[in-house]
Amino acid sequence: MNWTTSLIILAVVAVVYMLKRVGQISRKDACSHLKNGALVIDVRSPAEFNSGHLSNAMNLPLEEIETALPRRVKDKNQLLLLHCQSGARSGVARKKLNGIGYVNAFNLGSYGRAARVVNDR
Repeated sequence: MNWTTSLIILAVVAVVYMLKRVGQISRKDACSHLKNGALVIDVRSPAEFNSGHLSNAMNLPLEEIETALPRRVKDKNQLLLLHCQSGARSGVARKKLNGIGYVNAFNLGSYGRAARVVNDR
C-alpha cells in the first residue's frame, strides 16, 4: 500500500469519526443535565435493552419514541439524554422529539459513552 492510499484511508476514518460526534452533547453539559434531573432514555430495541442497560435508563425504542414518550413524560421542557448502541438512532430520536416539541432532548451517543458519562458524574 502506498502513502496516498494510507492518507486517504486515514482521512476517511477521521471524517467518519467527526461525523459521528456531530450533534452529540458534550460530556460536561451531559453531566450538568444529569445533576439537574435529566432522564436517560435508551432508544435501543427491548432485546438490546434486556441484554444490558444503564440502571437509571428508561427503554423507549426509536420506533415508538414519538408515541411512547409523551405518555410517560408530559413536560416538554424535561431534560432528556438519549443513547443507543452507536449514537445514530439516538440522533434520529433527538430530531423526532425536537419535532414534536421536546426542546431539551440531547444525543448522548453510544451505550459505551453514555455509561462513562452516567457513571462519572
